[in-house]
Amino acid sequence: MADKPSFFITTPIYYVNAAPHLGTAYCTMLCDVQARYRRAVGYDVKFLTGMDEHGEKVAEAAQQHGFATPQEWCDSQAPLFKDLWQKLEISNDDFIRTTEPRQNHAVQYLWERMRESGYLYKGSYDGWYCVPEETYFTENQVKKSDEERGTKGEHLCPDCGRPLERVQEESYFFKLSAFQDKLLALYDERPDFVQPAFRMNEVRSFVEGGLTDLSVSRTSFDWGIKVPFDEKHVTYVWFDALLNYMTSVGYGVDSDEARAELAYRWPAQYHVVGKDIIRFHCVIWPAMLMAAGLPITHTVFGHGFLLTKGEKMSKSKGNGMKPADLVKIFGVDAYRYYFMSDVQFGHDGNISMERMVQVYNADLANTWGNLCSRVFNMTNKYFDGKVPPVPADAAECVANPMLPIVEQLYVKYDACMSQVDFTGAAAAVQELAGRVNLYVEESAPWNLAKKEETQGDLAAVIYNALEAIRIIALYMAPFMPNTSAEVFRRLSLGDVEAVTDIEAATAWGKLPAGNTVTVGDPLFPRLNMDEIDLDAE
Repeated sequence: MADKPSFFITTPIYYVNAAPHLGTAYCTMLCDVQARYRRAVGYDVKFLTGMDEHGEKVAEAAQQHGFATPQEWCDSQAPLFKDLWQKLEISNDDFIRTTEPRQNHAVQYLWERMRESGYLYKGSYDGWYCVPEETYFTENQVKKSDEERGTKGEHLCPDCGRPLERVQEESYFFKLSAFQDKLLALYDERPDFVQPAFRMNEVRSFVEGGLTDLSVSRTSFDWGIKVPFDEKHVTYVWFDALLNYMTSVGYGVDSDEARAELAYRWPAQYHVVGKDIIRFHCVIWPAMLMAAGLPITHTVFGHGFLLTKGEKMSKSKGNGMKPADLVKIFGVDAYRYYFMSDVQFGHDGNISMERMVQVYNADLANTWGNLCSRVFNMTNKYFDGKVPPVPADAAECVANPMLPIVEQLYVKYDACMSQVDFTGAAAAVQELAGRVNLYVEESAPWNLAKKEETQGDLAAVIYNALEAIRIIALYMAPFMPNTSAEVFRRLSLGDVEAVTDIEAATAWGKLPAGNTVTVGDPLFPRLNMDEIDLDAE
């Protein structure tokens, strides 16, 4: 593994109080596209996702669903996540569950290190707790929130607006307050630590407002990892959950192999999380790592929420569909493409069935899919289904307007992908696809085919179009792995996922003459909004 640079990317581990939904899938696809791209540029990628299974919220969900134990409830939920990730072509290398022995070991190891660090003390907690958000709030935070809301009567969570619980219990505390200046220094030294930049502003403002010590153990329930030196306490769920990232790369394991893995993989390059949990990842998590004397993750990316015309999702409006429902309508690759290309990373995304159909037809059916169909058909018609060899004189005479776009595309695409600007990356590739379609129209191969003296020009036009298709398929592979694999199959090329130097692979002129070209069915048949049954099961 050491002969390649490591790239470690993570989703948050997902709560098991509900089945995976559109937002869960969106975050996981973001990581998958980035992981696939990093493999294509030569990194040794580790892509982690998983399930957050401890805490009061999970225990309540198990009880509400009639399960005898929280563990049985968690076990019933794991297949829902794993099956959906398989359906969506998610290429994760690891799936961690916080109820696994490796997590229990790592968390207990962390407790011992924290006790040694001096940043841990025992006391009593008397304050407010939001079970759904798994967040503690001070009296002042609650009072200020109530005043802003005009709340009367019961106290409501400042974040989610649901009722708070009064918690009074013995607890261990993490001295989070000791890290205020250290965190602000981190943000100054590493302005890219939180992305997009406006999320950094939110985090900085929160820390500048003052930090209070964090209660990191509970005694009022027992669904969690026990504190090794005081077993009547269980670990506060975030003190457990955040450590999963390091658990997966060998933290706390006393073996040469685990230590080598940790040294190679940590710190992680990217944590990708929803904006609602960015404070945990950009305040509590780096403070924990500082206290334990460990390196801090390079970048935390906070994505926005998925909205539907400002309305609450409901299936009758076509805006409450589950990921599997949308896959049935659009197919896996088109589903992936829409959310990655049309939802601007970092901002809330306004989605609708109408817009999905519009993007599908414009980008995939009319542009990318149509390009493949017409060029493959003409190759079959004019060259017996073989990539034509191009006479040298024809190659010089036939203008190739795609070449300048191709020569600049990698730099543009790489810059976008590195910033998780998948919208920009997809648009850059679509620009090439659109230009190839126009090139075919301008060159009119059907007219060149009528004359003997233009057969060389015909070969050059068809070759140029096929070569551009090969290059587009490579750039589209992180977004639409199945489609790119199919295009490569139809061009009689190798495995598109085997590419580990995309810059070299997308250089012009690498499509071998003589390769068999298969026509096949349309990659993206057009969709009619009026024919989509939103209520079909």
